[in-house]
Amino acid sequence: MASRPTVAMDPSPYLSDIRKFKFLPRDEEQALAFRWRDWQDLDAAHRLVTSHLGLVARIAKGFSGYGLPVVDLVSEGNVGLMLAVRRFDPDRGVRLSTYAIWWIRAAIQTYILRSRSLVKMGTTGAQKKLFFNLFRLKSQMQAFDDGNLKSEQVTRIARTLDVSEQEVISMNGRLAGSDYSLNDPLRSDGEGQWQDLLADGTESHEDTIADREELTGRKALLAQALTVLSERERHIIVERRLKDNPATFEELSHKYGISHQRARQIEIRALGKLRLTVSKRTVPPLIPWSSHATASP
Repeated sequence: MASRPTVAMDPSPYLSDIRKFKFLPRDEEQALAFRWRDWQDLDAAHRLVTSHLGLVARIAKGFSGYGLPVVDLVSEGNVGLMLAVRRFDPDRGVRLSTYAIWWIRAAIQTYILRSRSLVKMGTTGAQKKLFFNLFRLKSQMQAFDDGNLKSEQVTRIARTLDVSEQEVISMNGRLAGSDYSLNDPLRSDGEGQWQDLLADGTESHEDTIADREELTGRKALLAQALTVLSERERHIIVERRLKDNPATFEELSHKYGISHQRARQIEIRALGKLRLTVSKRTVPPLIPWSSHATASP
């Protein structure tokens, strides 16, 4: 595949340079598309891409009202164009430009959504549609100098774009606002930052130590309780209750040469012994005594 077209830092020279690349005649475009699809001819792919750079520039200019450099929009549109060339099927009989428009617009819109704010502006198709049409609809209503949208304006936009009124209000607020750093000072004297007001979701040091001590006690209690079991009972409890992938009664019955029912009875009896031992302590039981005691193999 052709390398990503180089975009000059100043868009004016770049836009002037790409004027020398003209749309190809249909027959020539189709022949190049077959060469790329069937033979992975990089020269053919390069000619397909460069012949549509002007189309990318025209589409990118249509998104210039979002406060991002046109040169960046063109660059992202070029990425979409190359994806379109890669996926283009000449057998469908349509021009590459018709197919590529969607890919170019999608690449530019994704870039705008990603760059417009540190917080995602929208994730669903309806929200993206709202983002890219709210500016246009507000312009038609001459609603830019009114601050918050009026209720009738919100209702009209919501119905036009098939979104909820709350989504319209939320998106309008986010578009009108700016991103702020959590490192900004709380007061003019520079003392304290906004991030200082965020709640710490981690456990306190005291809670961590208490949990660790409780876990240590539980482990010790379990080890002591297991000593009251016979070797076979202990093995069955370990295999059935203390492993991430518990053994089945079928596996245990093969190991000890007993029936499935007998293996289940041994487990139930061992659980009863452990419950009796643990009940004499103040620490809650570690093993769910009844959850599997009567389970089928």
